[in-house]
This record gives sequence, structure tokens and C-alpha cells, in this order.
Amino acid sequence: MSKQDLFDDIHVRILRVTEDLRAIQRELNCVAMQASADPELMEDVNRLPELESLDVLKSALDQMRHFLWFYVQVMTSGSEPEELPRQKAPTPLKEAAFNEKYGNISDAALLRYLAEGRNRKPN
Repeated sequence: MSKQDLFDDIHVRILRVTEDLRAIQRELNCVAMQASADPELMEDVNRLPELESLDVLKSALDQMRHFLWFYVQVMTSGSEPEELPRQKAPTPLKEAAFNEKYGNISDAALLRYLAEGRNRKPN
């Protein structure tokens, strides 16, 4: 696999994960709004398995956020980070630029990934 293929695959996965996280957020938001008016649903939401899965997701996202901050610092400045900054939400302009820049690459890489998927072993 060439370096460009590797980067294309990473960009496709970033876009896919970002879309998945947004979908999860929308669904959890709907559940939270419904649960506030439905005591039975609130009881179901507060069961241990549901809370554990949210805790696992939160932990993974926290770890990824810290890693990404460190990675960006090292890759852009070449020096060790001093302290974690306050979290900033991505601006729609930056997000649109990212999607525009990598949209065609991502589409091509996704098609290649799906075409080659039959020959790959599962992780």
C-alpha cells in the first residue's frame, strides 16, 4: 500500500467516524428529550449496560481528543506540547474546507476500499 493510499484510507475513515459520531449524538439527543417525559424510558436508559457503553465511548473519545491534540502539536510545530488547550469546536468553514479538499479523494478511496473489501480479512 502506497503512502497516498494510506492517507486516503485515513481520510475516508475520519469522515466515516465523524458522520457516525454526529448520528450517535443526534440519536442520544432524541432519547434524552423523550426520556425526560417518559419515566419508563428514563429507567431503561439508566440501566448498567447502557451506562457502561456510554462510559466506554466517552473514554475512547477523551483518549482520541488528547492524542489528536498531541499529534497536531508535534506534526505542526515539531516540539513537545506544554499543556492542553481549551477545547474548540470546529468551525463550519474549516469543516467545509476539509470536506471539499478530501471529498473526491475520499469518494475514490471509499470506492476502492469497498471494491477491495471482498479480498480483505476482517480486523
